[in-house]
Amino acid sequence: MTDITHNQRIVSQFTRWAKPFAELPIHAEADAMARTLAACALKPDLSVLDVACGPGILACAMAGQVRHVTGIDITPAMIAQAQVRQTAYGLANVAWRIGDATALPFPDASFDRVTTRYSFHHMPDPAGVLAEMARVCRPGGRIIVIDATPSPETQHAYDEMERLRDPSHTSALTLDELRRIGRAAGLEEMTVDGYRLEAQLDTLAESRDMPALAALFEADIAGGRDRLGVGAWHGATGLRFYFPVSIVAWDCVKGTA
Repeated sequence: MTDITHNQRIVSQFTRWAKPFAELPIHAEADAMARTLAACALKPDLSVLDVACGPGILACAMAGQVRHVTGIDITPAMIAQAQVRQTAYGLANVAWRIGDATALPFPDASFDRVTTRYSFHHMPDPAGVLAEMARVCRPGGRIIVIDATPSPETQHAYDEMERLRDPSHTSALTLDELRRIGRAAGLEEMTVDGYRLEAQLDTLAESRDMPALAALFEADIAGGRDRLGVGAWHGATGLRFYFPVSIVAWDCVKGTA
């Protein structure tokens, strides 16, 4: 059953953050995008679905390499930003839908590629979302998930930090947990890759949350143990850290539900 309260939390958070999120350079960082597109193994004749597409950064990046891209997101303000991006890039082969990742409004086997980026940590049931992605993927197609994957040792502290910064955060899966739900969905793992995404704390948090976050980061730096798993340090312009991101791509084998 869909958690309406959590969905409302997501919409509230990303309505406020839609424009800043769309404009943050880290979301289009070149190496991260290149690794993502490589894992997608795109071809000119493919139809692609980007789930929880946000402001359309990945969807628009894929559009130049495929026949058609559909982006879907639960937050109307994010779709509005995606439309702005599409217009700026002059893309005619992208369409947008407002909808819930837990119940995708598409028939079975509708797409050749199904992607989602930086979204699973917002999902109360990421395994259920992956099952939906598999349902709408054609047999022989590919499913690609990109998200932060803390280590088992840092997962709890990482989640505490992220909930301070973003109340729509549920829990970030470890890489092993992400791979495990792919196996449980009957998918065939094809690619595992990863990168560290450098960020500045005050560009990703509201001012009201900064005192508690800064205290957490300062304690982590002073302790020297990297309890949060983000390698925090003092940069010239403020507190900086890395998101530990993984990319996992699976083939959608025939018969996957």
